[in-house]
Amino acid sequence: MADIILLPGKEKRVFTGHPWIFRSDIARTKGDPQPGDAVRVTASNGRFLAMAAYNPASQIALRVLSHREEPIDEAFIRGRVRRAVDYRRKFADLKSCRLIFAESDGLPAVIVDSFGDVLVMQCLCLGMERYKDMICDALMDEMHPQGIYERGDVPVRELEGLPQVTGVLRGTVPDRVQMEENGIKFWVDVKNGQKTGFFLDQKENRAAIAPFVRGARVLDCFTHTGSFALHAAKYGAADVTGVDISDFACDCARENAALNGFENVRFAAANAFDFLKEQSASGEQYDVVILDPPAFTKTRAAVEAAARGYKEINLRGMKLVKDGGYLVTCSCSQHMLPGQFKDVILSAAHDARVSLFQVEYRTQGRDHPILPAAPETQYLKCGIFRVDKSY
Repeated sequence: MADIILLPGKEKRVFTGHPWIFRSDIARTKGDPQPGDAVRVTASNGRFLAMAAYNPASQIALRVLSHREEPIDEAFIRGRVRRAVDYRRKFADLKSCRLIFAESDGLPAVIVDSFGDVLVMQCLCLGMERYKDMICDALMDEMHPQGIYERGDVPVRELEGLPQVTGVLRGTVPDRVQMEENGIKFWVDVKNGQKTGFFLDQKENRAAIAPFVRGARVLDCFTHTGSFALHAAKYGAADVTGVDISDFACDCARENAALNGFENVRFAAANAFDFLKEQSASGEQYDVVILDPPAFTKTRAAVEAAARGYKEINLRGMKLVKDGGYLVTCSCSQHMLPGQFKDVILSAAHDARVSLFQVEYRTQGRDHPILPAAPETQYLKCGIFRVDKSY
């Protein structure tokens, strides 16, 4: 097995537990490591640091697999899959959860979501591609799904030297799967929907709105296929409006509402920025406004521009909330750190001339575990605030 030797001082990142080692941290190689190989990583003094997946073409040249010197073989892969699934068995509905969350589960760049009897996988780095069959075999043994579908139609695979691919990996997979989340039924488009077909990371946050929406007039912006809106309807909202720029998403949301027999929710295809502005101009008021936009930035360099977008929608959203009502506001932009997002919200509150009472400041669900040593694994922010206009 080949060795990768790091530059002096670069071992500190590994010691702190971060799972990434950058190409610029490497001093030299020993042996003949090939792209995708599992390699030994050592400090400049020869001290063993980790086993890692190697790809010299990627900026993240080494993805840590283990801090123990051990073979990366089928037994290792099966052990990691079993450990990930066993963790979720303690608290999650295994028919509606993220089963594997990449680095957080010791399987770098591997995502597996469970929807009903179907699993959807993304393998986003070269080093884990060679273990894909092993992961699938382990998942079949642990979960006994109807099938496993690959959603490798992600540009980041090309940066790893991999083609974009989709297709059935195991069993049979229908075009759509019915899934239940918090007692609400959803159709999941596993083959053509965004990412793996559904955003599971907000599951616990959607449940958290229950105390605030009963009997309320609710506006859900960036509703996508209606997840927050349908939760509001289930939890007793009097009237719910969901807004999304996509006609197709709104059609899916309407179908999901009908699937559950909800008659107090409607969906409008519109640009949420424009919709918020128009509603504010017409003097509309809501008891609860929910803002769950897509990521406004994919890079650290664009954070400032993203902050302006978040401020605008939050300012307009706050103006639409009645005195004593609630704002539920989210950001899934990895590069927008939790403190930065809260600062944007406070700036919007100042300009909107409202006071905020923080009810909760949440993150992604427990099936998307966070590595404290790797801030990148905590990407989702979800704040629930009471909006006070009386002082």
